[in-house]
Amino acid sequence: MARKRRTFTSEFKAEVVLQLISGERSMAEVIREQQLNQQMVSRWKREFLENAASVFEHKKQYNGDQERIAELERVLGRKTLELEITKKASSILEQLRRRGE
Repeated sequence: MARKRRTFTSEFKAEVVLQLISGERSMAEVIREQQLNQQMVSRWKREFLENAASVFEHKKQYNGDQERIAELERVLGRKTLELEITKKASSILEQLRRRGE
């Protein structure tokens, strides 16, 4: 019977790596307690450390996205107001035209 492959959440991986980095647990302890493969845990740790700087870069990107969204919302608000004014003016002009006929 084939053994089912386990999958791990990113939260679990981060927790394991943080235990290693902080010195809370040794590699041997983590592997034994969680029944993990040393190569896999080493890869998680390497990936974590390589991508640590991107955590702060992502925040900058997020702020840029938020600014862009805010600008688009302002434009949308202006265009909506312009459309409402145009509809109102059109309605008034239509009423005046009907009266003049």
